[in-house]
Amino acid sequence: MSTVPSQSTIPRNQLWSAVASMAMCAAMLIASEFMPVSLLTPIASDLRASVGMAGKAISISGLFAVATSLIIPSVTSRLDRRHVLAALTGLMLVSLVLTAEAGSFTMLMVARALLGVTVGGFWSLSTATIMRLVPEESLPKALGVLYTGNAVATSFAAPIGSYLGSVIGWRGVFWALVPIVAINLIMLLLTLPPMTSRPSQRGGENALALLRRPHVSFAMLAVMLTFAGAFTVFTYFRPFFETYTHVDVPRLSILLLGMGLAGFAGTYGASALISKRLFHLLMALPVALAVVTLTMLPAGHSFGAAAFLAIAWGAVNAAIPVAWSTWLSKSVKDKPESGGGLMVASIQLAIMVGAELGGTLLDHYSIGTTFLCGAALLILSAIVVGSGRRLRPAV
Repeated sequence: MSTVPSQSTIPRNQLWSAVASMAMCAAMLIASEFMPVSLLTPIASDLRASVGMAGKAISISGLFAVATSLIIPSVTSRLDRRHVLAALTGLMLVSLVLTAEAGSFTMLMVARALLGVTVGGFWSLSTATIMRLVPEESLPKALGVLYTGNAVATSFAAPIGSYLGSVIGWRGVFWALVPIVAINLIMLLLTLPPMTSRPSQRGGENALALLRRPHVSFAMLAVMLTFAGAFTVFTYFRPFFETYTHVDVPRLSILLLGMGLAGFAGTYGASALISKRLFHLLMALPVALAVVTLTMLPAGHSFGAAAFLAIAWGAVNAAIPVAWSTWLSKSVKDKPESGGGLMVASIQLAIMVGAELGGTLLDHYSIGTTFLCGAALLILSAIVVGSGRRLRPAV
């Protein structure tokens, strides 16, 4: 476990500047990971690959994120977390340059693999780092700031990427991210305090070993069901809006932007309620997401109803990672890095499984079946959480 100098010796504005730097890093990671989705066709055309092949190259980052999230807590246990996070940000910078300069499908695969390492490493260590930066009573607020960066990128990455891609080309979009990430790297080095390891706490329980703790194993099951359900639905919103709501591209962009912007409200609301209602939220949020998803099926033919439900879906969905990060900070206090790694691995696996399951159901049945399956997984997650008793550490 890492430690920082006594928080009383570090200026308060520096601590919150460090949190803001990490939020910016989170935004850059989300933008780098998901912006290519809006640029898939020109990427495939330029690299003489099919759209399907280009999509696989983009999704390979998820595989490397899973592997990295499981091993990075033990591999970096003796290192200063400040240097580790800076190195991961530097790796993101290299990945962006390689992506922008990719002359072949193979080079794109390599660049996306490096990005996956950054994704897995950063999110594994992020909650543990926030825990060391701010007092316990400020954790919900600090985690809310971190996930605000997530919400910003989710809201604007795709529409901005699509627009800029038509103006400066897909390579220009990635080059535009390079100086922003470089500035972010400098900010992290300037604002993060040293976080060295105590010799007596080096090594120890790895990420998978935490599953021996009953409350952790139940929590990870709930996490996987929640995110698999959410991404079974989220990945296929475009075909839903096109076939059910019959929107054109401008109206589709409005719906997706509204969904993303609603994430700010969801993040803020979760941060305000989470200190006293954590376990209620962990159970209620997937239920609410399932209800909104199911309501879309009969009501989605109306653009107004679809817009309202998309905003509601985006707000509820954005609150979920804030709630689970807060659970991690409270329930795996002794091994936050390993717990973070296990949670990131669970989420990344769930995202891949959910997207694959949703696509299979869409191809063989219908978009309605895809949404029904996603809602069922979300309800199962709420059942696993229950009253929250199973998610509490043994006394």
